Amino acid sequence: MSFITDPLVYYPISGILWFWHKIFAFLGGFLPWVESPDSNGAIWALSVIFLVVTLRILLFWPAAKQIRFSRKMQEMQPRMKELQKRYKNDREKLATETRKLQKSEGFNPVLGCLPMFIQIPVFLGLFHVLRSFNRMGNNFGALGMSAEETRNTGNYVFNADEVQSFLDARLFGAPLSSFISQPIEQFQAFVDPGAALDFERWNIIIVAIPLMIVSAVTTHLNARISLSRQSPEAAANPQAKIMNQLMLWAFPIGILVTGAFWPMAILVYMVTNNLWTLGQQYYLFEKMAKEDDVAALKRREEQKSLAPRVGVKPVNPKRGRGAPTGTAVASQETVAGVTSDDDDDPDAAPAVAPAPSPGAAPRPGQRPQQPGGQRTRPAQKSGGGSGKGKKKKRKR
Repeated sequence: MSFITDPLVYYPISGILWFWHKIFAFLGGFLPWVESPDSNGAIWALSVIFLVVTLRILLFWPAAKQIRFSRKMQEMQPRMKELQKRYKNDREKLATETRKLQKSEGFNPVLGCLPMFIQIPVFLGLFHVLRSFNRMGNNFGALGMSAEETRNTGNYVFNADEVQSFLDARLFGAPLSSFISQPIEQFQAFVDPGAALDFERWNIIIVAIPLMIVSAVTTHLNARISLSRQSPEAAANPQAKIMNQLMLWAFPIGILVTGAFWPMAILVYMVTNNLWTLGQQYYLFEKMAKEDDVAALKRREEQKSLAPRVGVKPVNPKRGRGAPTGTAVASQETVAGVTSDDDDDPDAAPAVAPAPSPGAAPRPGQRPQQPGGQRTRPAQKSGGGSGKGKKKKRKR
């Protein structure tokens, strides 16, 4: 896999670190209190910090997509559970309905998981590059080299002289490539061959333990902030509860336990990365909260615009069914207009409301008419009695 990871991961990461080291070493040359800028521990620590910052800036968009992906999953969780209950005995139908739901919501699980897959190789590559400055021993990233071989072997973009500069760097008296549990024979890589050691293990402990504690605390805080945005339904899931406890307590404790095996530069990376994550989560969550507020305000404005105005009687379209368009509304407006005029003039004669058209809705208090118009009583034939009398007289 080296033919893939070397050009795509290790060389770019080491190139970014090399760039920042050259920048800070050049600037450090103008400061009279900075001795040997190329091998100064603070210069190298700043280079590691800005390497992390550069990578996190490049990965900001994937990280934002990952957070939005998690939020979308939480929003869809109740509807997913409904589908699972409804089609629990029909897997094919469940898969079809799930795809329909994801399409309607604009949710793509492949694109949602992609940011996470991008970040993993980057951080593993960063760990590998920092660890590869000292390749003594047989642990991860080491090649079992001797102290002399380590000091004369390049590290991707860095040549042998630059590797020696990194090995000679001290951060508060501790080498950046050293770690608490490192065997003492490997300390020879941090000095010139045959030279006496200029540090002891307690120098490493004094610097490493505070970095481990800060890294563990910030890991816990990041997990707490992330879980505070979790929906109650998702938090009630038994599997989610186990994962939440791991994130809150197991991972921070794991840093305290395994931190004794991590080089100092890795601990600097961990602290920087966690602090960046804290700030990034705060920024993204606040931004998304504002977006939610704007969306909620927009929905309220739309509902308000559809609501009837004060003093205007809403028209029920079902009541005017069967009437010509605008007939019922026009008759109501005519009556309202006449009534308002009459109220202004007390001497005016009461207006007679026009007869409603056939099929129109009756006015309040009016007796509904049957279709076909008004029915009139049949006219009585005048002189009906006299006609009968005439017939009787003829019989006589």
